[in-house]
Formats: sequence, C-alpha cells, structure tokens
Amino acid sequence: MPKYKRVLLKLSGEALAGENSFGVDVKTVGAICDKVKEVVEMGVEVAIVVGGGNFWRGRNGHQMERTTADYMGMLATAMNGLALQDALEARGIYTRVQTAIEMREIAEPFIQRKAEKHLKKGRVVIFVCGTGHPYFTTDTAAVLRATEIKADIILLGKAVDAVYDSDPKINPNAKKYEEVSYMEVLEKDLKVMDSTATAMCRDNNMPLLVFGIADPENIVRAVKGEKIGTIVK
Repeated sequence: MPKYKRVLLKLSGEALAGENSFGVDVKTVGAICDKVKEVVEMGVEVAIVVGGGNFWRGRNGHQMERTTADYMGMLATAMNGLALQDALEARGIYTRVQTAIEMREIAEPFIQRKAEKHLKKGRVVIFVCGTGHPYFTTDTAAVLRATEIKADIILLGKAVDAVYDSDPKINPNAKKYEEVSYMEVLEKDLKVMDSTATAMCRDNNMPLLVFGIADPENIVRAVKGEKIGTIVK
C-alpha cells in the first residue's frame, strides 16, 4: 500500500546518464520509468522535475555570463523531459511535459490547475526548464512545483543514498542521518539542496526524502514509506 497519494520525484540530469558522464542512457531511463510505472499503477499521482547536468553544467567553468549559462541549462532539462516522456509512453503511461519557458511545439506551458487535472487523471506530469528564471536551480523548481501541486512529499533521488554530516566518499566515518530538520541542514550546510530550496521547503512545511537513485527500486520503496534514505522535515 502506498503511503503517499501525490509525490514529486526530483531527478538529476546525471541520474539519466547512467555510467556515462554525458547524455541519456536509454537503459537507465528505462529502469527508472519501469519503477515510475509501478508507482502509477499503485494509484499514486506522480510529477517529476528533472535537471540538465548530463548535458550542460556551464557555470562550473565561470567562462560564460550566468544568465546565458542558466538558460542553456533550462533547455537541457527539456531534452531530458522529452526522453522521460518517450520512455514512459512506451510503457503505456500517459504523460505530459509542462515547461516554464514556452515551446508550444513540444510541451505545454506550466499551468498549475492544468497540471493538477492531469495528475488526477493518472497522467505523469514532467516539469522542465526549472522555474523559467536564471539564478534558480532545479532543486528550487522542484520545491516550487511540489508546493503548487500540493504534493505530499518530494522524493529526491541522488547519487548518495542518504544525508551525511560529511562526504561519505571522502570520509568513511561520515555519520548518516535517518531524520534531520531543515534548520539543521541550513545551519550545518549539509548540501542536501541549495539553501534557497531548503528554506523554501521549511517555509512551506514540505517534507523531503533523500534516497539513492542508483537502485530505481528505491522509488517504489519510498512511496510505500519503507525506511530508506533520510527524511528532512
């Protein structure tokens, strides 16, 4: 039995690249979409916000004007959204891509009531192009969209399997949190999401579950309320 009625799944662009560092790995996307299908067939309403880091991380080099780099990143998320849509619809799951930047030929504009209508009809809604504004990350977009569609929780699929007090790849003695508050995340700079997104979650009482996306089965476990990852609230 699912614990949640409506969830927002946040996927990084890198999660779609699989073992590659660039582009979309069809097998990896398929494995994720198999589990999204399973969740939808349990009667859960699913929205997805996807990042674009598998195509574009232009700010890292500081070679480009920030606004231009951010808009290029938004376009990268649109490519990932279309890849997810294609994989889900190949599995018989009706899907809509909604974009914060108008591109009428390939996606609907984001309209909150329309998104909710799609969700109630059992369609997966994929939100792309972040908030539509530079200087905001797709983490912030995930919190914004989750709040707008009144999601029960944000499921944050990451490369690490939980929240730790330091980087577990560097520090083998890093402490894993089973539960942590947003205030603690901000005060200790735990790098769950950027500070804007974290503060927005706190201000809107939006719970967040951080889990490892390397095993897509964790999506199903998270929706069922099994003890995985870290709950932030």
